[in-house]
Amino acid sequence: MSLILCLETATKSCSVSLGQNGRVLALQESLDERYSHAENLTLYIEEVCKQAKLPLQKVDAIAVSKGPGSFTGLRIGVSTAKGLCYALEKPLIAINTLEAMAVSFINQKPETRNQKHVFCPMIDARRMEVYCAVFDEYLNEIRKTSADIIDENSFADLLLKHKIIFLGDGAEKCRLKISHPNAIFINDIHPSARFMLPLAEKYFSEKKFEDLAYFEPFYLKDFVDTRPTK
Repeated sequence: MSLILCLETATKSCSVSLGQNGRVLALQESLDERYSHAENLTLYIEEVCKQAKLPLQKVDAIAVSKGPGSFTGLRIGVSTAKGLCYALEKPLIAINTLEAMAVSFINQKPETRNQKHVFCPMIDARRMEVYCAVFDEYLNEIRKTSADIIDENSFADLLLKHKIIFLGDGAEKCRLKISHPNAIFINDIHPSARFMLPLAEKYFSEKKFEDLAYFEPFYLKDFVDTRPTK
């Protein structure tokens, strides 16, 4: 079975896992307000290989969280993943960050799937904006990934029909604006490389690989340089 190295750098979380046969063999991660991905990512890769007692050359593929998320974090993660793929001659797998968050919650709370909730993972995108998508219990995307400014009318159409579990560090913005009884808010879910493995293994079996020469992160929005005013 496949041995896959997973890299997650789309948010404040810097996370690396090594997994095989649906099991995480080793994990290194931190949630740092300073965005210390540049310092930690390669160290974490070395550490998971050491923990698993497997050389990096043994991996069958590299999976990277493709976004949406932090511009800087995504650039670091994707450039590292592509560099490893070129050097090791391994395929690249790209995982939607929001979909991986939904997988992580469903795996931790499988009873919610039986209750036919829908899941809205959210990443804080500053001010009242979030990156979000909506998935059903089978991970079908019923609302495409978008950058939304949250107000009291956000998700009103879906809330009439479904109980929505809002996940992630963007969920608190919804809590402040949305008071519908079908809205449930879970803040303590963050992207992690450990939860990329089910999707990475699925894509590996389907040979759903990226073109190394042309693959770019899923930034969703154009970069805006916000320099401090004097």
